Amino acid sequence: MLRPRIIPCLLIRDKGLIKTQQFKSSRYLGDPINAVRIFNEKQVDELMVLDIDASKQNKEPDYKMIDKMASECRMPLCYGGGIQTVEQAQRIFSLGVEKISLSSVAIRKPELIPDIVEKVGSQSVVVTLDVKKKIFGGYDVWIHNGTINTKISPETWVKKFEELGVGEIVINSIDKDGMMKGYDYQLTDKIFKATHVPVTFLGGAGSLADIEEVVKRYGSIGVAAGSIFVFKGNYKAVLINYPTSEEKNEINYLSPLEA
Repeated sequence: MLRPRIIPCLLIRDKGLIKTQQFKSSRYLGDPINAVRIFNEKQVDELMVLDIDASKQNKEPDYKMIDKMASECRMPLCYGGGIQTVEQAQRIFSLGVEKISLSSVAIRKPELIPDIVEKVGSQSVVVTLDVKKKIFGGYDVWIHNGTINTKISPETWVKKFEELGVGEIVINSIDKDGMMKGYDYQLTDKIFKATHVPVTFLGGAGSLADIEEVVKRYGSIGVAAGSIFVFKGNYKAVLINYPTSEEKNEINYLSPLEA
């Protein structure tokens, strides 16, 4: 069977690499291009890069930065941030990016999705949903860096995006972001049951054991993380890292259906 992709997710703000906790208290980590070069050496499965302020501030994608990243990147690259039109998406693909991630715009302008899918194919279109637990149970999808609540459940959204033809959905837990205490399995269970589209879970990984737990539960899917790939040790020293081939081979890749 296919092995899941283990995907570092890099957050960009003002051209710099940052990391957040629960979408707040961002910490500057350095030059994202240097991170890409190091991930090249570590033979990363795939890289996800999100410019987290572009859509919120209604800015165009930073094509110069994207071009530089794509030129450096020797693994599949997914970029998200500021994409509002089919033309912008096509320009980003022309720079060598393999996938685009749509977030706030997918909520505000869902009709854009089939237009982009028609031009580039569903396998290249990802929707990233930022999800937060409600006080009295259940979950809502939020947009613009967790500042606006759509008041609609992620299960409802993923079903809609499946109908619109997206090739992949990323579920990003706001509550677990940067906390490094494991994924939200109540949330992941709900999403896994709600769609047949490949899902990548993001938010909460503190160790390879957390990634392995997701793989054991759901089989061959994408597992994304931020903090464990940019921090090292109890004091969170900045150190770009990624599991070795030997470490990845030790992860139990058995799907639930084969267990």
